[in-house]
Amino acid sequence: MRVLIYSYNYHPEPIGIAPLMTELAEGLASRGHQVRVVTGMPNYPQRQIYSGYRGKLYVTEQRRGVQIQRCYLWTRPEPRLGDRILLDLSFVCTSLTQALRGPRPDVILMTSPPLPVVLPAVLLSHLYSCPIVLNLQDILPDAAIRLGLLNNKLLTRLLQQLEAFAYEQATAISVISPQFHHNLERKGADLSKICCISNWIDLSFFRPSAVLGQAFRRSHQLQGKFILLYSGNIAHSQGLETLLRAAQLLEPLRSIALVIAGEIKAIGRLENWCHSHQIPGSNIHFLALQPRDQLPALLSAADVGLVIQRRHVTDFNMPSKTQLLMASALPIVASVHTESAAADALRQSQGGLIVEPEQAPALAQAIVHLYHHSDQAQRMGQRNRAFAEAHYGLEQALDRYETLLSRLVVEQLGREFARECGDRALEQTIRIKRRRA
Repeated sequence: MRVLIYSYNYHPEPIGIAPLMTELAEGLASRGHQVRVVTGMPNYPQRQIYSGYRGKLYVTEQRRGVQIQRCYLWTRPEPRLGDRILLDLSFVCTSLTQALRGPRPDVILMTSPPLPVVLPAVLLSHLYSCPIVLNLQDILPDAAIRLGLLNNKLLTRLLQQLEAFAYEQATAISVISPQFHHNLERKGADLSKICCISNWIDLSFFRPSAVLGQAFRRSHQLQGKFILLYSGNIAHSQGLETLLRAAQLLEPLRSIALVIAGEIKAIGRLENWCHSHQIPGSNIHFLALQPRDQLPALLSAADVGLVIQRRHVTDFNMPSKTQLLMASALPIVASVHTESAAADALRQSQGGLIVEPEQAPALAQAIVHLYHHSDQAQRMGQRNRAFAEAHYGLEQALDRYETLLSRLVVEQLGREFARECGDRALEQTIRIKRRRA
């Protein structure tokens, strides 16, 4: 198949959707498919174009069998609402040119967010008469509305109409959790279009290693510590202030250390918050976001993995760090809504404790419980690894996406063949009538 992936984020961006779309594209290419990716210039999470890509309108690259077609983006380090709109619109406009520079695709897979990318993707779908798969990694505008990031009523209505348009135009919709499915069902989306394919993790790369873990502990002077780990995106939806307040409550337990790894500017904001709220932070260790090849060591060094979300995050988000922590055989303490996708995954795996979000005492209490019950924590970690192997393997996800895309392509070919046969039959009937006339 000729597969066109429309994704705002892609390699070398280290977190979020980028690693997932990179692994999907390269996985399909390794199976013999012709894959090209239309994406923006790398900028996340700093929101600054990476060195080597600045000042360029278009860049085309080849990596591991995938053609990567990059385009200019409007970016600002501290984006406000207007900046975010311009960012999305810039990608909508510049990406279309790149998408047209290439062979006709048999199928298009577009990932959201951002939501406005549906416009050029649908246009291409009609232009090339090919099916389109809408891959939902977050559900917009729900996320922005419930987190208080979007208050403009006119813009809210516009985005809700765009969301409905996306569901209507998509040939198929892939969601990453059953909660996403329920969300779309309430909105009246065509259920026959929806399939649930969980996000995945490279289980051969992310696996526990005592050797790597001890090396990481030594290099950061964390020997003998009970390490709590939060690593990844630090944004409004996480609300890590709850975690910092919990760390303050845990300070009397000197052997407990909280490690937070994230983007440098976000780390700086957390440090400033600790200072302004007079949180000593002697047990808090801030690290820069670790390169991918260092992540197995960081994860292997931890004793407990943390998933933190605000109380309003329910059926529109599934943090990818959940699969990462499970694959690393870590017990998880999740400060999340009980109806969230992360909570549902933990209930299934029986690999962690779920506490009420934005409640520092409850979070601290759950951590202390695992601190004093190491055998239970170890069993939870083992169950998480087993669950990840059963449900979150990369090859399993590739099988399901390949099956989905192949089915849509075959159905499209069938429709075209039926149309062609119908046209030929109509032409023959007209010729016969003309001869009789």
